[in-house]
Amino acid sequence: MSLQQILSLKIHKALNVLFELSIDKVEFQMTRKEFEGDITMVIFPLLKVIKGNPIEIGTKIGNYLVDNVEEVIGFNVVSGFLNIVISDVYYINFFNDIKNNEKFGFGKPSEKSTAVMVEYSSPNTNKPLHLGHVRNNLLGYSVAEIIKASGKKVYKTQIINDRGIHICKSMLAWQKYGQGQTPQNSGLKGDKLVGNFYVKFDQEYKSQISDIIAQGKSEEEAKKQAPIIIEAQQMLLDWEAGKPEVVALWKTMNQWVYEGFAVTYKNLGVDFDSYYYESNTYLLGKEVVQFGLEKGIFEKDPDGSVWIDLTDDGLDRKIVLRSDGTAVYMTQDIGTAIQRVKDYPDVGGMVYTVGNEQDYHFKVLFLILKKLGFNWAENLYHLSYGMVELPSGKMKSREGTVVDADDLMEEMIDTAGKIANELGKLDGYSEEEKSKLFKMIGLGALKYYILKVDPKKQILFNPEESVDFAGNTGPFIQYTYARIQSILRKSDFNLTIEITNLELHQKEKELLKQIELFPEVIQNAAHNHSPALIANYTYDLVKEYNPFYQAVSILGEENILKKTFRVQLSKKVGETIKIALELLGIEVPERM
Repeated sequence: MSLQQILSLKIHKALNVLFELSIDKVEFQMTRKEFEGDITMVIFPLLKVIKGNPIEIGTKIGNYLVDNVEEVIGFNVVSGFLNIVISDVYYINFFNDIKNNEKFGFGKPSEKSTAVMVEYSSPNTNKPLHLGHVRNNLLGYSVAEIIKASGKKVYKTQIINDRGIHICKSMLAWQKYGQGQTPQNSGLKGDKLVGNFYVKFDQEYKSQISDIIAQGKSEEEAKKQAPIIIEAQQMLLDWEAGKPEVVALWKTMNQWVYEGFAVTYKNLGVDFDSYYYESNTYLLGKEVVQFGLEKGIFEKDPDGSVWIDLTDDGLDRKIVLRSDGTAVYMTQDIGTAIQRVKDYPDVGGMVYTVGNEQDYHFKVLFLILKKLGFNWAENLYHLSYGMVELPSGKMKSREGTVVDADDLMEEMIDTAGKIANELGKLDGYSEEEKSKLFKMIGLGALKYYILKVDPKKQILFNPEESVDFAGNTGPFIQYTYARIQSILRKSDFNLTIEITNLELHQKEKELLKQIELFPEVIQNAAHNHSPALIANYTYDLVKEYNPFYQAVSILGEENILKKTFRVQLSKKVGETIKIALELLGIEVPERM
């Protein structure tokens, strides 16, 4: 039972005894640094049901706790806040209970708990992954790991947009200008090769538009009449008709892209349990439309198109089937969601990691699925996130101005190496060890910089700033972990002794209080789908450890019990840092 649970039970009893009162919830917060105390009860909510002075009410509750709760040894009341002092014995017992639990903080799966499917990445097969995809992948992967740590089963998935006019643009440009280039004979990753032809298409398209405008046509007319776009549209029709040579080219070029993506995913450290392809799912959902029509959920217009009217729900009227019988994206998403639950019957909810420009789309999708009567539709969540921009501005794929994910990772690793070399802490490292360390630091910096920000907020990404070895950065946290490992390597005495009787230094107590928060932080991060809560908790833990490291003697302490306890405590801090960073997809170095 946690400290909050213990105190909550006793305070409920105190309120019943002292005031003949029952309340739903006791509100706690951390005690502010300038006051004595370890945990604070907020008195103000009680003033709605108890008449009196908040200081008098707090004092009565405080005295009751001191008299009746062995963990409580003192208190003070400041305005409407009851600051409660907890005994050292409680914290030492807590530490002994968790010190050998390498998975401390993780929730235990419940038999009744359903699985969660987390969708992320979901790229197009006409270009390589870029900085925006990096945030998407890191968020989706981390949220999946955090939900898993909270005690749920998780499936990671993506839907790949492998069909449509944008795919045909790359295919057509390769056909016209590729001169037989392949990843093998060009030395380019497959996704980059295909992406180059997407850019090439746009260049040729713009050139043709300019030529047509010069002949007296309007821009709108020129966009429609440019020969290259007409050819691309015909290629799409040929693909839909199953023309063998078009389908064969489509399969070949998509495979190049998949092989390129696989390299990027491996380097980024993300993975998937299943893949869905739009070429397979674009027909899904059409039969659901018929079901919805029969149930009166959808309505058919005179032209044969099918709609759903959501105006009573504060939204608008949304088309789900065109008059020619073809599906729209909404129809596909409805069908894909249903198919996923068929494929994974234990799924009881889904998380969609998609940028905030699709907020409205997901409001509509979730509402339609609820109206169709699917119970799991109550547990759908859009992990909406802000865009990532660079100091130079927005990125555009078709113009070739994106920040390529592979190039970004390489730049981060190079930057980490440059800074580490300047700091001169690499004596005794082999070239292989240096390379591994630079990758760990560079990618750790990238991931932490992106994940420490609330998903809903936009990010202005600064590579140099992210690799700072001080402040709220990945390398700063990694360095603290490495410092702890150095202490452990030098500890040549028995660390298995259980310390039961010790007067704690204030810095030790602050560290234990921070460690105790970890399970709650994991549950909150899972509930809020926010890796930022884990990232900033880890930074706060490191901020507590470094003053402890400076203020107390660890290996130099003469008292063997104190020395043993401080090394044990350091070890637990290191383990907690490692576990927390793993939830963010970040590795930690043993030395740095």
